Amino acid sequence: QLVFGISLRQTPRTSQLRAAVCTQMLALRRALAQRGVASLSQLGRAGRAAQERSYASAPMLSHFLQIGLSSTASNAWEKSCYFKIDFKIDEDASVYEAVQRFAAYNIGCLVVVSKEGKVAGIISERDYVTKVALLGRKSVDVKVSEICTSEANMVVANTSDSVQDCMGMMLARDIRHLPVVGEDGDVVGMLSVKDLIKELVKEKDEMISKLTDFTMGRGAYFEHV
Repeated sequence: QLVFGISLRQTPRTSQLRAAVCTQMLALRRALAQRGVASLSQLGRAGRAAQERSYASAPMLSHFLQIGLSSTASNAWEKSCYFKIDFKIDEDASVYEAVQRFAAYNIGCLVVVSKEGKVAGIISERDYVTKVALLGRKSVDVKVSEICTSEANMVVANTSDSVQDCMGMMLARDIRHLPVVGEDGDVVGMLSVKDLIKELVKEKDEMISKLTDFTMGRGAYFEHV
């Protein structure tokens, strides 16, 4: 039989795991249906907390799943294209300059900083399209500060937030970029939806690998479960 697309040997151990997986998948589907969402990332903190409580009834699966969901915003940012570039732009710069930066670095968002060096907002390709191009305005005549999302309305992630939480924030606000702030509140990084998808895919691959090892009895790690 197959669990997550993996063939399992028929043993008491795999039978127990298969039953636990089926129970959790059914519970997850009910939770998603009740909330009218299509993926786990949209459940939000409360939904995930309730689901994690249900894992307690299946100790082996609970331990296994928690290990597979450990990536943070900081982990994802360190692998992002934003990690090695200057992703900040002065608030008095022209939108044309911002667009040039978008093209040069193949990115879609920049953090806007004030003359004092403090975060003033965030500007994205969407801002340019909806507030400049579609209105027939000239990007060289418009300042970044005129069209950027202000700091007060910014949605940000903490370095310790999980990639699932980050994706949830993006989906809830219909945004594609998320500034990452450190413990002092300063912006230290930037994440795109592509960065999060890559990290989530990596987590899924690691989870499948660990599930395979678990069912085949490989690795000392699973002896502690």
